[in-house]
Amino acid sequence: MTIKLLAKDDRPRERFLQKGKSSLSDSELLAIIMGSGSRDESALELARKILSSVNNSWHQLSLLSSKELMKFKGIGEVKALSIMAALEIGKRRAVQEIPDKPVISNSKDVYFILKNQLSDLRTEEFWAMFLNQSNKVIHISQLTQGGISQSVVDVRVLFKTALDHFSTGIIIAHNHPSGSLKPSKEDIAITQKIKEAGSTLSIQLLDHVIVAHDSYFSFSDEGLL
Repeated sequence: MTIKLLAKDDRPRERFLQKGKSSLSDSELLAIIMGSGSRDESALELARKILSSVNNSWHQLSLLSSKELMKFKGIGEVKALSIMAALEIGKRRAVQEIPDKPVISNSKDVYFILKNQLSDLRTEEFWAMFLNQSNKVIHISQLTQGGISQSVVDVRVLFKTALDHFSTGIIIAHNHPSGSLKPSKEDIAITQKIKEAGSTLSIQLLDHVIVAHDSYFSFSDEGLL
């Protein structure tokens, strides 16, 4: 059955136009992104199958590569890239919603700002937030992008950036693609190294946050700073 043969109320595009975007289910939104299905099933049926394979999780869907998406009959390279592009737009939109110079009050604030950048990656990345004396974020940057197990941090680059922005405080963060929140020996060692270097320059390391899919670990909260 193709979408054209469905009742109008069951056609995603028509429902979008008549009842608004909030009336659509996740599978209907995905069907609109794909545009068409295969010879054997409609775009809506294909969308349901794809979402079912990832437990109806947009996050899990965002982890699939184009090759993995193309394993579904009816998904070619163009459709796979369309799905990936739509998910990336959603991710960037979430980042743009961060208020200008937000004030960091606790580790949850850090997680809220960086989770969209770090929570769904397959390799480790190391980011830093640079704060002024009022704990306002004045700069955020990605410092390294590493392999599956670790991301090597150049402490000199970190503090050069801090000095360039006249920062008095730093919060570092990285992700664990494995989903584990337990700090590794390397995590603990680099945290201590950065803390000691910051003391010399009167730039305080305020926290080190490890980000997983839907949770985080804070060195500050756990008394490890």
